[in-house]
Amino acid sequence: MAYGSDMPRLALEDLHRFAVPSDPALRPDGGAVAYTLTTVDRDGDENRSEIWLVSCDDPGAQPRRLAAGSSPRWSPDGRTLAFLRPAGGGAAQLHLLPMDGGEPSVLTSAALGAGAACWSPDGTRIAYSGPAGPGGQAPDPNAPVVADRLDHKADGAGLLRGVTTQLFVVDVASGESAQVTEGDFHAGEPSWAPDGGRLAFVADMEPDRDLEYGGAVYLVPPEGGVPERLTDPGIICAGVWWLGDRLLIAGMKGELVGHVRLYTLDPGGDGGVAEVETGLDRNVMLGHPGYPGATPALLGGELVFCVRDRGCSHLYQAPGRRLVPEEVSVSGASVAAGRIAYVAADPRTAGEVFLLEPGGGEPRRLTGHALPDAEPYTPVRRTFTAPDGTEVEGFVLRDENATTPGPLLLDVHGGPHNAWAPVLDGFHLYHHVLAARGWTVLALNPRGSDGYGEAFYTAAVGAWGLADTQDFLAAIDDLVADGVADPERLAVTGYSYGGYMTCWLTGATDRFKAAIAGGAVTDLAVAGGTSDLGHLIATQECPGDLAAQSPLTRVGEVTAPTLLLHGENDDRCPIGQSEQWFAALRERRVPVRLVRYPGASHLFILNGRPSHRYDYNERILAWLEQWVSGSPS
Repeated sequence: MAYGSDMPRLALEDLHRFAVPSDPALRPDGGAVAYTLTTVDRDGDENRSEIWLVSCDDPGAQPRRLAAGSSPRWSPDGRTLAFLRPAGGGAAQLHLLPMDGGEPSVLTSAALGAGAACWSPDGTRIAYSGPAGPGGQAPDPNAPVVADRLDHKADGAGLLRGVTTQLFVVDVASGESAQVTEGDFHAGEPSWAPDGGRLAFVADMEPDRDLEYGGAVYLVPPEGGVPERLTDPGIICAGVWWLGDRLLIAGMKGELVGHVRLYTLDPGGDGGVAEVETGLDRNVMLGHPGYPGATPALLGGELVFCVRDRGCSHLYQAPGRRLVPEEVSVSGASVAAGRIAYVAADPRTAGEVFLLEPGGGEPRRLTGHALPDAEPYTPVRRTFTAPDGTEVEGFVLRDENATTPGPLLLDVHGGPHNAWAPVLDGFHLYHHVLAARGWTVLALNPRGSDGYGEAFYTAAVGAWGLADTQDFLAAIDDLVADGVADPERLAVTGYSYGGYMTCWLTGATDRFKAAIAGGAVTDLAVAGGTSDLGHLIATQECPGDLAAQSPLTRVGEVTAPTLLLHGENDDRCPIGQSEQWFAALRERRVPVRLVRYPGASHLFILNGRPSHRYDYNERILAWLEQWVSGSPS
């Protein structure tokens, strides 16, 4: 795809035109890739998911749509594609699509919906992890909710009302389904043993799991029974997969805040695990919303996995060989027949499907879903040095033709263990609009960010705001000294931890002329009791003096006009956090505005209503134009 200077720059309207692939599934013979393509239905104000297919062998082949749905999974013989989509206007159910022709058929009729398919080795059964209500029924939404533990709600789901995730197995020929596990715990995604006789999964069955956090590997027959625990308490497990006659585990030993690593386990052994030597001081990325990564797999007897490196999620082959270009971020991969299919974003596209052939070589792009008529700005990597000598990296986005100091927006990522990457996404279009208006955008990865080693990752534990403020201010000072940023036209924004840091910074300095805090945390003590991860935040991320790490303690120093953007159904950073900040600023007559997004969870800026995501971007631009003196229009 060619880009030229006469092509229009990205605009907010382009949010409705993005088409982003995800969840690639390489056919067992390696000849084609099925994937999910997500687009926007503007009239219906919803995100639309479809299954697409592209050939790996025909260079001239164009991707084609197969059906509405998501989470494609091939049968072992490659003749059938299982996927998820709502059935009858209800919850998502598993469907089967015969690849020799015909329409998809519904396989499951689970009361609360099904989960992504995991085919048995012989292709006769499918296992999945899906929601199960008390007594197998949907809970009464009007009944009182009784909680005995802290884990009675979850962001995006709300109050769980006794619903847990359990393992199910469905017979492909008859459609008969059976629940395999049952109990007061959540069973993770299953993995079949090579002989089809056992399912491996991760669950935390401890009675105090809401206080101590854990996860162990279990085995259970596909017909059901009492799960057998394999791992000892010394490891916290996050995922498990059969690789031959051994199990591969993603997990952590020791502290709960730190890197995820890979381990192997002999299912017939004593529960001890052996760490996979990757040669990398990097965090293994399994892939979650906002945290791109991929499921580990074997390729020619060697492990392929994803880690975060300097902001980007990269595919590696053990020990320590990077398989993809440096300035891309991988969000899904699949291995079959010696090939690797993966989805990656880069500075020009929000995601395309690529293919790696046996023996390496350059990846081959299979799709072309990028906008053909809009040119993004390219972020430039830059390193800054904090006063204590710590080096931090960031990305500067501005018009390459700009020659004079202009307004600067500091954008703080969430986490705090997420990281900015120099790749395009459809969530921060305001970056590109601002660059076209003469702004510079600084996306910094301060201490606490992922991709720079475990010591850097944990450098802000117990010192939120206290440790990383110097990183942000030093970077701004450098850009001012270089004639890039006008010190009289500085603004700050961020979401989640970035919202927290926005509030913190405006209480620590009066340099910012405007602030926009999205999904913010302002009072850590209150968040510890109201967030679905509050106990983790209060005891693991911020041990010690919560008041000293809370922006609300310094709210009396804030003078920057502040815009607060928050989902009303946010259970991760509850909206009461923004309400507190709003009230405190209003009482002090600091210009402030609170915008509430009905029905929106914490992740609404990623997967919420398109109208909400558009509004979020638009309000940031309007607030900056209103309050940053001399902003170009």
